[in-house]
Amino acid sequence: MKIGIVGAGMVGSAAAFSCVMRGAASRIVLVDLDKARARAEAEDIAHAVPFAHAVQVDAGDYADLAGAGVVILACGVSQKPGETRLQLLDRNAEVFRSVVGEVMAVCPDAILLVASNPVDIMGQITQRLSGLPPERVIGSGTILDTARFRWLLGRHLGIAPRSVHGYVLGEHGDSEVLAWSSARAGSASVASFAAQVGNAITEDVRQTIDYGVRHAAYTIIEGKGATWYGIGAGLARIVSAITSDEQAVLTVSSVSDVLGVHDVACSVPRVVGAQGVNAELLPDLSDKETEALRASAELLKTTVEQVSL
Repeated sequence: MKIGIVGAGMVGSAAAFSCVMRGAASRIVLVDLDKARARAEAEDIAHAVPFAHAVQVDAGDYADLAGAGVVILACGVSQKPGETRLQLLDRNAEVFRSVVGEVMAVCPDAILLVASNPVDIMGQITQRLSGLPPERVIGSGTILDTARFRWLLGRHLGIAPRSVHGYVLGEHGDSEVLAWSSARAGSASVASFAAQVGNAITEDVRQTIDYGVRHAAYTIIEGKGATWYGIGAGLARIVSAITSDEQAVLTVSSVSDVLGVHDVACSVPRVVGAQGVNAELLPDLSDKETEALRASAELLKTTVEQVSL
């Protein structure tokens, strides 16, 4: 499948590189206002093709996106040190007003995959601007937060992160919810597994992991200005689920009703395949986690309602 990427900055180029290494697409087209940057990134990534999969990588204009099955929107302004994702809203909403129109004019049947922050709100804005059904506009949501949660839990338990099954729900941001009550290591609860291997999940451990997940972006931004490898791999994972019609369960963001909060984009586990989002699930949650998820959804709903389109 041909995919397009609008925005050839660090996130867009990392996503393109990850798609090449996964073999997630047959052709990738990078589009950016800085045409020289797009050409340079496309050529550099193309030089990795002999070591990976047979993927054609090009730079182009919006017209070159015609026929793309998925278009990743990784455009917009980047997060500044100390700036929350929600503070990015006004600056990035203006960018998307023009970008979404350009994309829809040439590939109206594509699935739009939103990566720009604040991603949940930008995803909902994109759905409104595009007029596409909600299942065809997907935000990367908490796919990266979930990966961070699993990585930190796996490191504490001494097992591979892929053997950890746990989710981060709600906003990709400060109000996100780590679903501890449904987290599993293999087929056992995380608490049971931890006790069996002698690495108990104490309150201090929970707080350390919670902090590590919740503040990872701020730590990385402070050190190098932005995050791109993790989210690039996450975007490629979503693209792969779409292009292979995998029906994978991923914590992505899409507009739906969540715990009584109507018409809001936030992350819960969703089934992703060739048609986009096919179903959504809600893991078993404690009362505290349920209320925290509802509060996160309400925060996003209140914020997006303030945006004038």
